[in-house]
Amino acid sequence: MAQDAEHVETTEPVERKGKLTSTLILVTLVSTIGSSFQYGYNVAAINSPAPFMQSFYNETYLVRYDSPMTTSLETILWSLTVSLYPLGGFFGSLLVGPLVYKIGRKGTLLVNNIFSIVPAILMGTSVLSKSFEVIIASRLVIGICAGLSSNVVPMYVGEMSPKNLRGAIGVMPQLLITIGILMAQIFGIRIILGNHDGWPILLALTGIPAVMQLMILPFFPESPRYTLLHKGKEDKARKALQRLRGWNDVDDEIKEMYQEDQSEKAEGRLSVSNLCTFRPLRWQLISIIVLNMGQQLSGINAVYYYADTIYAQAGVPGDTVQYVTVATGSVNVLMTVAAIFIVDSWGRRLLLLLGFGTCCTACVVLTIALVYQTSVSWLPYLSIACVIIYVIGHAIGPSPVPYVITTEMFRQASRPAAFMVAGSVHWLCNFIVGLIFEFLRKGLGSYCFILFAAICLATFLFIFFVVPETKGKTFLEISQIMAKKNGLDEMTDSKEFLDLYPPVKFSIPEKSDNVTITAL
Repeated sequence: MAQDAEHVETTEPVERKGKLTSTLILVTLVSTIGSSFQYGYNVAAINSPAPFMQSFYNETYLVRYDSPMTTSLETILWSLTVSLYPLGGFFGSLLVGPLVYKIGRKGTLLVNNIFSIVPAILMGTSVLSKSFEVIIASRLVIGICAGLSSNVVPMYVGEMSPKNLRGAIGVMPQLLITIGILMAQIFGIRIILGNHDGWPILLALTGIPAVMQLMILPFFPESPRYTLLHKGKEDKARKALQRLRGWNDVDDEIKEMYQEDQSEKAEGRLSVSNLCTFRPLRWQLISIIVLNMGQQLSGINAVYYYADTIYAQAGVPGDTVQYVTVATGSVNVLMTVAAIFIVDSWGRRLLLLLGFGTCCTACVVLTIALVYQTSVSWLPYLSIACVIIYVIGHAIGPSPVPYVITTEMFRQASRPAAFMVAGSVHWLCNFIVGLIFEFLRKGLGSYCFILFAAICLATFLFIFFVVPETKGKTFLEISQIMAKKNGLDEMTDSKEFLDLYPPVKFSIPEKSDNVTITAL
């Protein structure tokens, strides 16, 4: 038996690459369509019907109080309608850690459907109930749904994916976000639902994917890592892995999880406050904060907001602008699809560098084109090209990859707290951009895009000097890479690293005998 153990420790195993099984495909689709899709859909759902919704606010107020609503009150109410969504996202991010620990990743997604179905019903019946308050309150609640789903879905699908497919599957939540935005833009066309009678239906449609997920997701497995490391149910975790991988021999992955379990026992469950002061995870934490800040402060929402004005200035007729906006959303979807196919071959780091570099260049050229477009006849068309190029750059890197990086840079015990931090930064920056962009646009005009270019450049430089490549690596290997950046020796010269990843021997029960494994 000792010889067998020595053989296991010294022989390099033949690595078997994971494959896209039907279970893995279906659970990814169900979780992303039921959750991530709604995030994107509700970002764009109120853009097209905004004039009709504001008219409803005024009519309702007039009927109640026999006097028209003041302009300032109308502005305040509409600002709340828009800004409470990212604020709800921030609150939803704060719920991630407690919920995923207590009821699991899948359980959190199932409970989260409540925060979608209830507000969908309220918004859909707002005209019948003659209440604009329910719309405003529903935007906050559905923001909580988006905040939870934007963090839990990448964690859920990332933990179920084999390492060679983790990047591609990790991009799927972002793909469904872009599809949600596109579907809201299509349904928001005036001749479909973006009109006086159709906008309540447009808002209520977000409940359909939630109902679908609530009915189908229970038939799919929980995250095997959560099942094994938090619930201690090896048989259930093994069966889940067998379904996800399409083969019965999943011992290697079970062993890797047990190795991670040994580190987790020394590390303990990390809260957000512990994570923020824990030296072995310092650069991981800084990295996800910078990536999420760069993602939201790089100007993607501003570009979408300003796109209609740019198209109009380029001579696009007013009735046609909504179709051009749909075309821009289609480009966003197509480039996110492209990211799925290249993220595991090109790597996360390269896509981030290409994306932020492209966005920086597009913002600089866009500023020049907007400033001089009245004096040069062809510059308005260059402005349109810059918007499309910016969207392409953001779609291949800054939009999808930070979710993948957050999953990969943290281990089981620290991952929920890391997603809480990343999600909070994401939604706070989203809220800030929505709050101050109008003031920036009025104060700086076209030059506001120079500010976004500077943020893109700063994020580019941070990625170049700090963020490592993580494609094709296990969570343990990535931890070792980051240990060096944190000033810790991966070979356990540091006592602090020893405390986090102690070398231990443990036995894993197998079918016929016990095998002794040395943890990293």
